[in-house]
Amino acid sequence: AGAILLVEAERLHGPVTTMAGASEQVAELLTQVRKVPLAAPRPVSPPVSWSDLIGGGPRAAVNGVAFLGEVVLAIGRLPTRARMFRRVDLLRTADQAGVRAMPLVVLLGTLMGLILAFQSLIPMRRFGADLYVADLVAIGLIRELGPLLAAVILAGRTGSAFAAEIGTMKVNQEIDALVTMGVDPVTMLVLPRLTAVVLVMPVLAIGLDLAGLLGMTLVLVGDGIPVAAIASQVTQWVAASDLYGGLFKAMVFGAAVATIGCRAGMATGVGPRAVGLSATAAVVGGIVATIALDGLLAIVFYRLGW
Repeated sequence: AGAILLVEAERLHGPVTTMAGASEQVAELLTQVRKVPLAAPRPVSPPVSWSDLIGGGPRAAVNGVAFLGEVVLAIGRLPTRARMFRRVDLLRTADQAGVRAMPLVVLLGTLMGLILAFQSLIPMRRFGADLYVADLVAIGLIRELGPLLAAVILAGRTGSAFAAEIGTMKVNQEIDALVTMGVDPVTMLVLPRLTAVVLVMPVLAIGLDLAGLLGMTLVLVGDGIPVAAIASQVTQWVAASDLYGGLFKAMVFGAAVATIGCRAGMATGVGPRAVGLSATAAVVGGIVATIALDGLLAIVFYRLGW
């Protein structure tokens, strides 16, 4: 290392120098090091662009469609590759994405119900329609805000975790090792996480809905409306199709967030910033995809008369 340091300084600052008092071994070592060709300069990392933050731009969109095709093929081949499907990962992911996220879901759901009820109560009171705040908040939570907020929480907690875990494996070349051993990384790494998220998302949506209804009830009871009247309004105006539609949205949002998170991890590059960029792309892409899918499903439900 010392010889390399001296030769590099020599190459940068002047001609060949002489060593006074150096032993024959040191002089021979310097001679050998001088014969080594110059190393290529290290590439400078480009600055982070907006396309990096949303997952890479149009090329990433094409790669995302290709990854979605790989996931569909892996689902079709699952019966012949059942040994590669790790049930332990499925249970662990369900615990992290569902059980451990429930306190946060309940907290945000309660706060959202409080805020919606309080903000709606102010204008509705002018028309003597205080009681109809229960209908407004309940339908809004069950049809839209419950699945949407649950998906946002999932993208922030679990989507980024998927990208970081799989991205670290990609950087450490563990995924390349799986491919070398004949193991399909999509079946082994993606499908357990995708299945677990799809299963726990309806539970998270229901938990957020119930917490939001509880927060709404606290505000309306404080306004003097009895609990029986609130329950009557909710059961009268909220149909079963509203609940089923919200749960279906939650499953679709969960599948999108999990797929985008896993795809961001599988597409991780090299360098110290790679895993961080993948986690950022997973969160941003998951939230954007959730909102886009929510708008698309709203149009579909409207055309179907739900």
